[in-house]
Amino acid sequence: MKIFAALSMLLASASAFAPSATQKRGTAMNALVDDAFGVSIETGNKVPPLGRKILEDAGPDGIKWFQNAEIKHGRIAMVATIGFWVQKLGVHFPLYLGPSGSNAFSPDSTASNWLLSSTTGVTFQDIAQAAPLDAINMVPVQGWFQIFLAAGWFECIAYNRQWAEGREIPGDYGYDPLGFTKKEGGIAGKDFESLRMKEIKNGRVAMMTIAAWVANEAIPGALPVWHP
Repeated sequence: MKIFAALSMLLASASAFAPSATQKRGTAMNALVDDAFGVSIETGNKVPPLGRKILEDAGPDGIKWFQNAEIKHGRIAMVATIGFWVQKLGVHFPLYLGPSGSNAFSPDSTASNWLLSSTTGVTFQDIAQAAPLDAINMVPVQGWFQIFLAAGWFECIAYNRQWAEGREIPGDYGYDPLGFTKKEGGIAGKDFESLRMKEIKNGRVAMMTIAAWVANEAIPGALPVWHP
């Protein structure tokens, strides 16, 4: 009987400490999430509830993975908004030193055999005159294969430089043709933090923008404000 009573007391004391340990862990994780680079004044310098729920068991490496994912998607979205505008405005870039009569604002060409795909019969002129979503559908399977192959190659390089080489700054893949990171302190320097934050914020706006434009293109009237 005495042994049973002693065990009961031990279990009771252990359970009394359990919530405290869990609470401390949750507080530490909240601090880690809120201190992650990219959290700013727009959300009260705290991660929104949905983001906090997603990241609650992520840990430092998990948070870094999500930061890289956001930056990559933001960069793609920024390029996508420019591409959407180019296609909407009918601006045409004559690839491969295009045929005579083809220039930036005039996709018409006297050469009818300047084919994007010989199997589908689609020409570069057809692509330049199409609406954005129609232009995507006109790209042949071989073209998509080349796109995914190039994207996969870049993704492998990014993974290697972030995780194998252990670069600490999310989004740092060693590609800087304009030399922004060559300044004193590099990409990790205090002077560079402002540019990094601007990139993240512009990427977030671009992701919402291209999603809205594509929705309106697929369902006319879905975006009840001005759009290209």
